[in-house]
Amino acid sequence: MHHAQRRATAMSDALAREMLPADYPIIGMVDLDTLDELFHAAEAAFDSPSPVTHAVAAKAVTLVPMMRHLAELGAGCEVASPGELKMAQLAGFTPDRIVFDSPAKTRHDIDTALDLGVAMNLDNFTELARIDEHLGGAAPKGRIGVRINPQLGAGTIEEMSTATPTSKFGIPLRDEGSRQAIIDAYTARPWLNQVHVHSGSQGMALSSMAAGVRAVVDLVADIHATIGHQQITHIDIGGGLPVNFDSDAHTPSFADYRAALETEVPELFDGTYGIITEFGRSLLAKSGTMLTRVESTKVVGGRPIAVCHAGAQVAARTIFMPNAWPLRVSVLDPAGEEREDDVCVQDVAGPCCFSGDIIAHQRSLPLIHEGDVIAIHDVGAYYFSNSFSYNALPRPAVYGYREKDGAVAWVTLRRQQTIDEVVAEAGGDVDSSW
Repeated sequence: MHHAQRRATAMSDALAREMLPADYPIIGMVDLDTLDELFHAAEAAFDSPSPVTHAVAAKAVTLVPMMRHLAELGAGCEVASPGELKMAQLAGFTPDRIVFDSPAKTRHDIDTALDLGVAMNLDNFTELARIDEHLGGAAPKGRIGVRINPQLGAGTIEEMSTATPTSKFGIPLRDEGSRQAIIDAYTARPWLNQVHVHSGSQGMALSSMAAGVRAVVDLVADIHATIGHQQITHIDIGGGLPVNFDSDAHTPSFADYRAALETEVPELFDGTYGIITEFGRSLLAKSGTMLTRVESTKVVGGRPIAVCHAGAQVAARTIFMPNAWPLRVSVLDPAGEEREDDVCVQDVAGPCCFSGDIIAHQRSLPLIHEGDVIAIHDVGAYYFSNSFSYNALPRPAVYGYREKDGAVAWVTLRRQQTIDEVVAEAGGDVDSSW
């Protein structure tokens, strides 16, 4: 069954089971079959004589049960904070399959990563000096690399672009003296055996992403020419494969990216280097849907507005950057059947108390009624992870589902946050008496 059919069946089933809570009618749904299909597609596309680790970006999927499922599939995990590292460990990722990438590592972070033996990509020369202090001449247990910024320029979303000339990430490759400083750092440290580049982001062309990898592979060749032998064993090409948010099609595909890399950097797949990827959105987005009930409707200035429970608290990027991160929405009747009648231009508003909290602006949709259900698509990455506690709204429940024997099987991935937990998180459980 195609994932759109599975989703439609699951949405109807969720409503029939009354899974939308009356007090906070919004839930997340993850199609675990789609997640499996996309992970296996990445594996097939990146088949190589050398080991390939698809280290899923934890920031896109901070739901431990989902992370555990990915670990069972054979994924690795890319983490960028102590919290994500702890989640990865709890989910069952072994140290050799964890990559620690924080751009702001404390001494404690570095000590912890070195003691565990996870792979680590260093953001700057300060972190490199801290590694030197910790090791004191000894060799690390895990792989250590340096993140390189190839300084290629921005994609169509500058705020999300990671390889601009002035990006906060990594050591610049093109600044005066920087390339030689990187070569010198590797030459002086035989234990530096990995290199990291992450040029990709939503809005970045595949050719630009591949050009970033090309720049780093050329740097590796220069390092080895200086040293006189191969020292670098692994190349981490990052993630950032864009996602099509306009339809259910998974484009560009992992195979498309492999083809772009084969054209630009054919030696990446000749067996010389182990490969690490850090896909997040491209693995997860298409698996996720949000359902929320319409609380009320009105007409303002001639425009219909439907008020639901999905807004900035679950879709911050879409709310604050609507042109860069638009989401598809569908209108369902209370039984879960998709409506197609009475199409008109209208807004779908969220519950947060500011005027820009609009999940879909000036969309041509069936005229929405109180009690209808809004389905928000392609939210399997980041939207369930990056909750925003605006108005002290709770994090909604998230459920995974599969097609099983012609029916829908459900599993809880995260329960709904309680109001007591919201209050405790805001300091309500702290004795603040003087």
